[in-house]
Amino acid sequence: MSSTELAPSPAPVGAEITTALRTTTDAAARWKLATRVVFRFCFVYFTLYCLYTQIIESFVPLPFAQDWPDPSTLPPMRQLVHWTATHMFGVKTQLVNSGSGSGDKTWDWVLMFCLLVVSLLATTIWSALDRRRPNYVMLHKWFRLGLRFALASQMLIYGLAKAVPLQMPFPYLYRLLEPYGNRSPMGVLWDSVGASPGYEIFAGCAETFGGILLFFPRTMVFGALVCLADLLQVFMLNMTYDVPVKLFSLHLILISLVLLAPELRRLKDFFFGNHLVQPSRQPMIGRTQKRARIALALQAVLGLWLLGANAYDSWKLWYQYGGGRPKSTLYGIWDIEEFSQDGNLRAALVTDNERFGRAIFDFTDSVQFEKMDNTFAGYGAAIDDAKKTITLTKSSDKNFKASFTYHRDGDQLTLDGDMDKHKLHLKLHRVDRTKFLLVSRGFHWIQEYPFNR
Repeated sequence: MSSTELAPSPAPVGAEITTALRTTTDAAARWKLATRVVFRFCFVYFTLYCLYTQIIESFVPLPFAQDWPDPSTLPPMRQLVHWTATHMFGVKTQLVNSGSGSGDKTWDWVLMFCLLVVSLLATTIWSALDRRRPNYVMLHKWFRLGLRFALASQMLIYGLAKAVPLQMPFPYLYRLLEPYGNRSPMGVLWDSVGASPGYEIFAGCAETFGGILLFFPRTMVFGALVCLADLLQVFMLNMTYDVPVKLFSLHLILISLVLLAPELRRLKDFFFGNHLVQPSRQPMIGRTQKRARIALALQAVLGLWLLGANAYDSWKLWYQYGGGRPKSTLYGIWDIEEFSQDGNLRAALVTDNERFGRAIFDFTDSVQFEKMDNTFAGYGAAIDDAKKTITLTKSSDKNFKASFTYHRDGDQLTLDGDMDKHKLHLKLHRVDRTKFLLVSRGFHWIQEYPFNR
């Protein structure tokens, strides 16, 4: 007899849905007291967390999300965080609550403390008022659905920002010149990952894959496991390279664990039990087969919308800020071979204390000068290629004025003009970018010796 004959025939889809619907009745047994209390706390805490962090913003349709305020800065949470920071933690300085790009601000830590206290109080009151309820099967079903898509939305945002290499771009021109020892641990991580687009794309696809698996109930457990593995690596990188997304990545790990908690017995049987794993007893959305199919279709539509919206956003940003962005008409690293100020050859530039050694044109609206002490001075730049003029501005000094005319002949560039009441004349030569080993080395299948420089 063949192995095919021994194998049980697969059940039809309708039968699977019926079995899943019956689990609502089977699971109606009384939960343990500890289980009910833990569920109440998790429900309150993670619901508040999703509502008061960037998670809720990921569901706001574009372009409205661009002007969406940080939910934690809205009343009454804003007043609660300010009061807690001042009166409980003795914070005297003004709290930074927007525009910094950090997820580990004092504001964020105080916010988490407030959410924790509120959740503990709400759990205590809820437990006292609802102590006779045997279980929360129906509420848990909807709670898991919300957490699935909350986690999926973040995996897609971060995953697609790597799959289209945006989050860690290939090192900009000035980063090729900056001394390694001057970089922060986060800067080292960003440049290391950015210098290997293949790895970044792989990591992004892994995160995106985990998010997609969360769209559907049947693949949810596998998706949560993939997300957990991805997020553990992200969390360790954040911790060891001082990336200020530690709080957020930790909470995404906790959400993954909450999703996996009801399946722990099945996972133990699968990985360690060496015997058959029973089907999941978690009820599906919908009380009838028709409603269950409609709910499944709506979940797929929501998931595809999140996938499409984030893919489009990442692709659009690639052409605005990523590798496909417009580059300066004078793009490149230019060595300053001759420098004179007010007619004095190789004189020091008074406004910046040190003579410029290089000019770096990368973006269309800025230019950076590397000084002789290996530090950089950045300026806003408006280049008129028709008139052959460059106008520089300083965000820190509204009275600063600088304008040049330029003449370019291949890899030779001449600048003449005024900068902060000084007349400057510069002759520059463009450096061949491919001479940087980080740019030119590439990948090799065969290496007789390690090439570690």
